[in-house]
Amino acid sequence: MTRSIFDPAFDDLPKALPVFPLEGALLLPGGRLPLRIFEERYLNMVQDVLAGDRLIGMAQPCEETEEQGSARIYRTGCAGRITAFNETDEGHFLITLSGLIRFTVERELPVLRGYRRVVPDFGRFRGDLDEDGSWIDRAGLLDALNGYFESNGIEGDWDAIEEAADEQLVTSLAMICPFEPPEKQALLEAVTLPERAATMTTILQMSAHDRDGAAPRH
Repeated sequence: MTRSIFDPAFDDLPKALPVFPLEGALLLPGGRLPLRIFEERYLNMVQDVLAGDRLIGMAQPCEETEEQGSARIYRTGCAGRITAFNETDEGHFLITLSGLIRFTVERELPVLRGYRRVVPDFGRFRGDLDEDGSWIDRAGLLDALNGYFESNGIEGDWDAIEEAADEQLVTSLAMICPFEPPEKQALLEAVTLPERAATMTTILQMSAHDRDGAAPRH
C-alpha cells in the first residue's frame, strides 16, 4: 500500500489501542472508511485520539447483540489513522479512517471514558506496512466478479476495474461489496494479498451460485 509521511513506523505503533466495534464495517490496510460518530463514548474516543496518534482499531462483534459496543469482538481487527475530520451542527464527527495495519487482540484494557481499548499485537501483520506486489489470479477474480455482478444486476465500471492495481482492486472490492460479516472477517484475516484474492474469488462465486440457485419468489 502507499505510505503517508504521517504514518507511524512499526516500532512507533501504540501499546494500547482504542477499538470501535461495528458489525459489517471492514477496514483493510490501504482502504478508506468514512464514519459518522455520534455516541458520546465514541465522541470521547475521537477527541482523545485526535490529541494523540490518531489511531483507532476497527473490529467486528463476533456475537449477535443489540449492544455492539459491549459485544465480544473478533481477535483480528485493523488499525486506521484519522486522515479527515469534520464537525457537524448536530454535534457529530465525520471522520475518515485510512487503514494502516491489522492486529491481533492480546487482551482488553479497562474502559476509558466509555470506550474500549485493547493491547494489540501487530507482529503477524508487519507486512501490511509495505506495498504487496505478490501475484494474484486476477483473471479468475474478474471472472467471479463478473458472475457476481450479473447475478445481482450490478453495472460495474469495468474501465476503472481494469485500471486498478491488484492490491487496490482487492481492497476496494472487499470493503465495498455487501458481504456478510463472517465473509468480511475472512477477508480481513487472510494474511497475504494472494490469500485475500483467493478468498474473495470463492465468496463471489458462492454468492453468485446461491443467488442463481435460489427458488423464485411468488
